[in-house]
Amino acid sequence: MVAKKQKIAVIGAGLMGHGIALTLAKAGQYVAITDPFEKARSTVATRIRQSMQAMGDDEQVIAKALKMIEIFDSTAGAVHSVDVVFEAAPEKLELKQTIFAEIEAHAPENCILASNTSVMPITQIMSKLRLKNRAVGTHWWNPPHLIPLVEVVKTEWTDPAVAQATFDLLADAGKTPVMVDKDVPGFIGNRLQHALWREAISLVENGICAAEDVDTVVKSCFGRRLAVLGPLENADLVGTDLTLDIHENVLHDLESRKGPSPYLEKLVAEGRLGMKSGEGFRKWTPQEADATRARVASHLTKLGTILE
Repeated sequence: MVAKKQKIAVIGAGLMGHGIALTLAKAGQYVAITDPFEKARSTVATRIRQSMQAMGDDEQVIAKALKMIEIFDSTAGAVHSVDVVFEAAPEKLELKQTIFAEIEAHAPENCILASNTSVMPITQIMSKLRLKNRAVGTHWWNPPHLIPLVEVVKTEWTDPAVAQATFDLLADAGKTPVMVDKDVPGFIGNRLQHALWREAISLVENGICAAEDVDTVVKSCFGRRLAVLGPLENADLVGTDLTLDIHENVLHDLESRKGPSPYLEKLVAEGRLGMKSGEGFRKWTPQEADATRARVASHLTKLGTILE
């Protein structure tokens, strides 16, 4: 049984941090949140309210969650007497290490220290801590208040009880945690996702089809069943013998380069950075980009309701 009204610090009040904070506050935990930028601190309550409204929460639920959140102007203040710390800073190794040095200087020695990152090895982030056994990785997916999965990542030093307590806290907050027993770049989800992306880019790069066609195939075919049927479940469904036959005929021809695609490197070099620049693999007007973001948020909210 996970205790309620624990004190949990969230370091970083941006897109990830505000979603982590609202998720834990809704679950009945006290949240101390901070950010080095005053604007992020001053707007976080409003952004939490907007996210909860978009999720369909009523005013009573929103008000109750906001009462569980306190905004601090320093890391030292936020982590004082906490039970758990979730760091949600940008993906920069030295920055994260600096933040954890400050956290360790001011937080209780028995609190859990968790770093949120999508691909960086947790072992590197936590390597300079004095008490490494209480450190763990937690990869919340974006947007963290809508995507159920959180990957709990052990390092070689992580106390199993710390990893399990983190897992249980997340499960109690309504997330779907998985335990990653070996700290590898990308953990589970991003290794799977970017294996798909590598082949998707290769198809376009080699003139096999247009970018729009790649996306249409995924959205109109196997993407529809992925929410309820994982790849290994699917392999068992069709039969491992058929899966082996397919692999013998197709794997040899799939993209297998170790580094990034030259085509992707060219897009970045030319400033074609996707929606934020108006063009990436395809062209985007601001209206199209906004509509896509809204469609994704609406879909995730509805899908969560359906699967529940």
